[in-house]
This record gives sequence, structure tokens and C-alpha cells, in this order.
Amino acid sequence: MNIAGIFSVSPFLLVLLALLTSSLVGRAEASENMTPLLLAVQDAPVPFMGSDGKIHLVYELGMTNFSSAEIAVENVEVIGEGATLQTLDTAAVAGRLQSAGQRDSAGTLAKGTQALLFLNVTLAPGAKVPADLSHRVSLRVSAAPPGHQELSETGGATTVDRRPVASIGPPLRGTRYISADSCCDATRHTRAALPVNGRVWVAQRYAVDWEQTDAGGRIYAGPREKLESYAIFGQPVLAVADALVVSVIDGEPEQIPGTYPTNIALDKADGNSVILDLGSHRYALYAHMQPGSIKVRSGEKVHLGQVIGLVGDTGNSIVPHLHFQVTDGPSSLASNGLPYEISEFQVTGATAGTKAFDEAESNGTPLPVTPVVPPQTVKQAMPLDQLIIGFPAH
Repeated sequence: MNIAGIFSVSPFLLVLLALLTSSLVGRAEASENMTPLLLAVQDAPVPFMGSDGKIHLVYELGMTNFSSAEIAVENVEVIGEGATLQTLDTAAVAGRLQSAGQRDSAGTLAKGTQALLFLNVTLAPGAKVPADLSHRVSLRVSAAPPGHQELSETGGATTVDRRPVASIGPPLRGTRYISADSCCDATRHTRAALPVNGRVWVAQRYAVDWEQTDAGGRIYAGPREKLESYAIFGQPVLAVADALVVSVIDGEPEQIPGTYPTNIALDKADGNSVILDLGSHRYALYAHMQPGSIKVRSGEKVHLGQVIGLVGDTGNSIVPHLHFQVTDGPSSLASNGLPYEISEFQVTGATAGTKAFDEAESNGTPLPVTPVVPPQTVKQAMPLDQLIIGFPAH
């Protein structure tokens, strides 16, 4: 039967009718279901311990709308070994789904487009980490015929990556540091998916921008455009492990705080930077250090706690800060971001959130902080977003 010659319908409906026809002529033994939304996980999550005491699985669920009209994603369940680990309702999906090349999120995919759903699945302390994950997605497919637009799909199967998590020392020493834009729900790093060398990478999946307040709770005090006004400017940057230096960039000029630089080349975005080989295909990046302050060279071995440079404001930077991340390759962009756990630190407070932090960073006003009393000593965990952190002096 030439279905296309009889019906003038969408490609989605043509395939649906073909499947229905085949089932009527004796092919009922073959289970064939329309999946207009294709699901896939490119980088399997690596479980790690967060400073909240919970186990985190952070990854991206890729979605491709293979229909001829819009698809609305209404609900997503993350399933581990048959049990539902997390459910995202329509609002949660809309806040985490980003179409390719976009930084704004929405709960719909236009026809023929791709998107990433950024997930942060948390498990209770001591919970068993499932070996495999899959996803059940409820969606509304506009291209489907009336009465068939509400669909449910299961897909995006992946095996949890159980490689050992890097255990490192602190990258700084002292108190009142802010874990700005850290894992796992901040958008600037965790969702920084970039197309590099023919592949989409999320090298900054677990990156953090370390900033600091003074005793009065201000990120800077004095003229905003003056580097020395910032509490963190000039702080010593420390090697987080015994490691091999694989890359050093130096000589990039300081930027003027308060304004993002323009026309920064891709290979200069990190400013003055150092990459350390931690072993087992794990690399630590330090970015935006002061020109002339870097004390190590490529090929040199460093030891835990050694000073390797000073915090600055170079490269693609708006204020003095230390950008730190761990990846699976010696590139700050063309690599996959990996979690890490810092051996010991103290949580002394939590900010009022990213908006409050941005305002304090911009205006020089005291950062609203809720103190943690008494301070919480945390061992072998990653500092999560918008915490006030103290590192041991030794």
C-alpha cells in the first residue's frame, strides 16, 4: 500500500501509520514504538561526595527532536537499576534543558533540534550507587495525530563511571573564600557545553571560581577598577598534589576589574595558567594568575602545598579570582570535566545565592551570608556552590 499517495500527512504520522499497518499484517511479534525524542548520554557520571554529605551524579542527557514540530518535555525520571532516583517535573525540566548553542533554558525543543538536560542526581549518605542509569521521559509531540500526542519514552541508558575520584589538597590557604559558580546547579560552569574539535565538551562541569571577602564581608573595598581593592588579589596559589607540570602560560596582562575584556583569543582565555598532571588521566587547571608570578615550568615536578603562582585577573576575567577545575585531558577546553574531593576544609557560611553574590561582586557591598555555627569541618568532599570556605594553614 502506498500510504504517502493516499494521505497528505506529516512524516511523523506516516511512520506511525506504517507501523500500525505492519502490525495488522502479521508482524505483531516485533515490538516497535515511535521514539520521536532520541535520548543519549555522552559522558557517564562519576559519583563523588559533596560538601552536603550526599553522593552526587552529575551529567547531561542529550535530547534530539526527530519530529517535524515542537516537542514539550513534561516529566523526566532518572532510573537506577529499576528504582526511580529522581523526578523532574515540567518546571524543573524547563530550568535545566538548553538547546544546542544556547545558554537560556526552556522546556521545549523546536523541530529538528538538539538539547542537553543538565542533571544533578543526589543520593543519601551511604546509599548504594546504581551500576546503570536510564531515563523515562513524558512528552507532548505536536507532530503526532490528535489523541496520540502524549507519549512516554525510556532511553539514554548509561553505565555509571566508577573510576577513582581525585583526592586533592586545597588550592589556596586561609579563610573567607567563596566557592562561586561551583557544582552542581550553577549555570556558568556546569552548563558550559562547548563544541571543540568536532565534539561537545563540558570541561568546566566541576569548575569553581574562588573569590574572597575581607573581614567586613566585601569582595572588594576601594575603587572597583583597582586590582588591589580585591581581597583575593595576590593570594598564593598552591599545588593540590604531588604532580607534574604539563603546561604553563605566562605574560598575559592584567585586566581592568568590572569589565569583561573583548577579543580574547581562545588560547588566551585562561590568562596566565598552569596545568598539572595528577596521574590516572586527571589534570588540574589553575587560571587567571598574575603575570610574572608563576613559579613553575613545564616538565617540573611539584609537591603538595607548593606555591605555584599568585591570584590575578588575566585572560577572560572580570575580577581577580582563581578558576580551578579537574579534567580527563591536558586541555582546558577539549576535555571532560571530572569531580574531585578536597582532603579537608571548613564551611563557615553560605551566601544568599548567585544573585546576591553577583550584586556584591558588582557593587562592593557586603555579601549576605548565613553563618554555619559551629563551622563544619568537611573531609574528602567537593565544596558545593556559594559556600564560605576556610582552608587549613598547613
